[in-house]
Amino acid sequence: MNKPALRRTLLLVFVFTLALLPIAIGGLYVQRKHVWAADRLAQVEPRYARLLGLEMQRADIEAVSLKASAMHKQFIYPAVQDDAQTGNQAQQKVRDIFSAAGLQVLSSQVLPSKEEKGFDRIPLVVRAEGEILGVQSALAVLGNQQPVIVISEIDIQVQGGLANINPKLAPRLSAQFTLSVLRERS
Repeated sequence: MNKPALRRTLLLVFVFTLALLPIAIGGLYVQRKHVWAADRLAQVEPRYARLLGLEMQRADIEAVSLKASAMHKQFIYPAVQDDAQTGNQAQQKVRDIFSAAGLQVLSSQVLPSKEEKGFDRIPLVVRAEGEILGVQSALAVLGNQQPVIVISEIDIQVQGGLANINPKLAPRLSAQFTLSVLRERS
C-alpha cells in the first residue's frame, strides 16, 4: 500500500471513530441510567407494595383509629376544660369516692399541671382517715374510674403507732394519696 492510500485509510478510520464516539458515550450513559433506574425500582418496590397493602386495608385502619379515639376518651379528660376545671372535677370525684368508701377526707389539693408526652398530668394530693376496709374499697373504686385516675403514691400509717393497737378493734389508718389525671393538650 502506498502512503496516500494509507493516509486515506487512517483518515477514514479516524473519522469513523470520531463519528462513533458520541454514540458509544451515549450508549454508556443509557446503560448507566438503566442500572440506576433498576436499583431505584428495587428500592421503591417494597415501599410501593406496603403502600398498596395499606390502601387495601384502609377500612380496617379507619375502624381501628375510631376505636382508639373512643378508648382515648375513656382514659383522658378532654381539652375543652382548662386544667384547673379538670383538676377540680377530678378532686370532687375522688372526695366523693373516699366518702362513699367510709373514709373521712381531711384535705385535698390540686397541684399545678405538668406537661407529659403531649398531655397535661394534673396531680392531686388527698389525705384521709378511716379503717382498712374503707381504704380497700376506695382503691377498688379508683381502679375502675373513667377517665382514669392514676395512683402515683400511697402513704398509709396506723394512727397512734403499732404499739397502741387494740387487737379487738380494726385499726384506724391515716393515708395520703398522690393521684393524677391526664388531660389532652389543646
